[in-house]
Amino acid sequence: MYGVLLIVVLIITGGAIAFIGDRLGSKVGKKKLSIFGLRPRHTSIIVTIFTGVCITTLTFGVMAAASQNVRTALFGMEKLNQKMKTTQASLNQATEDLQAAQQQQQEANDALDQSRKDVETLKAQQQELEAESQRLQEGNRLLELAKAELMQRNDALVAQNDQLGQQNSSLSSANTALQGQNSLLTGKNEELTGKNASLTADNKDLETRNQDLRNGLLTIREGDIVFRAGEVIASGVIRGNRPAAEVDKDLQSLAQLASRNVSSRLGRNVSDKDVWIYKPEYNSAVQAIASSPQDMVVRIVAAGNLVRGEEVRASLELYKNSIIYKDREFILARPIALKGVGSGGAEQAVMSFLKEVNAAASAKGILPDPIRGSIGVMDGAQFYEVVNAINGMHGTVVLSAYAKGDTDALGPLRLIIKEEQMSDQP
Repeated sequence: MYGVLLIVVLIITGGAIAFIGDRLGSKVGKKKLSIFGLRPRHTSIIVTIFTGVCITTLTFGVMAAASQNVRTALFGMEKLNQKMKTTQASLNQATEDLQAAQQQQQEANDALDQSRKDVETLKAQQQELEAESQRLQEGNRLLELAKAELMQRNDALVAQNDQLGQQNSSLSSANTALQGQNSLLTGKNEELTGKNASLTADNKDLETRNQDLRNGLLTIREGDIVFRAGEVIASGVIRGNRPAAEVDKDLQSLAQLASRNVSSRLGRNVSDKDVWIYKPEYNSAVQAIASSPQDMVVRIVAAGNLVRGEEVRASLELYKNSIIYKDREFILARPIALKGVGSGGAEQAVMSFLKEVNAAASAKGILPDPIRGSIGVMDGAQFYEVVNAINGMHGTVVLSAYAKGDTDALGPLRLIIKEEQMSDQP
């Protein structure tokens, strides 16, 4: 609107000056006026030229007076071009600085994510070490109690041995005094001597066991525990309701698997004969499986803390087997409120949900790991996929767990996790 008004003003001003010049030229021509002694015709030409100069001068004057942009175009164009170049250079530098800052921010975010993963790994390792420390302290307490009991028994046997020695000396004196009863006393003396020898042997055996317990205590404190008490060495499912010979063959195969697992853990070859299982317990397990109408889950577990260099003592655990979850069967669902929860809170919420799934599946019949108590497997990629999915949601999210494939009592339970956004109701 301002430009149109300026053009209209210029047109009117130019027309007015042209009209005045024309009228002035006409009057000069009619009156035949002369300027500077020139002829009238030449004087009229000079007036016309002067009128055109006035038009141009007045046009630029009006435009410069009315518009700052015209003044800038006429008198400040070079300064404006220089300022535009400077501004463009500043803009380019600012763009480069912004790109560098964005790259540094991305690197910092990557480093922060890695630090969070390292912190979670260290927390898990710390929990395992604390649990291991508690188990070792309990083992030390039991060994100390056994050691105290054996020392008491040793003291009692030593006192009994001294008492029998005194009785033997007394009987020997009575034997010298009573030559008439030599035969009878000699027999009693021989009997007491035999008991004395037996007690002496028992005393030495107890001293040996006491030393073994001390060595075992030192081994527990300083040794290398390969398998903890109750830890599963090997496990499998054996069909029931079959001849005992076939069941025995399957149990031997499971014992061979246990020997391979022990060999892998120890770093040396261990035969299935080196995995020692109490024979009556083994025979009882064969009979129980052979007479069972159901398949049985068999676990070979460490009978105690297995220290490197000791015998591999194991025991058998039997459980009835059945399909606990079918493929795609629903397990558990829980709502999670995401309001005000960051990335760490989302991870904690998913971990809490997985613990509830673990408890539900264990209650339904899936056998947990004796050491860690876990029953399922879930890789890190699947876990963080669920975390990233709920991070992109708001409000309340329902997490649902389904079985991935048919799962029996032996496990492990593999999961399918689904996320569903709940609509906020007024």
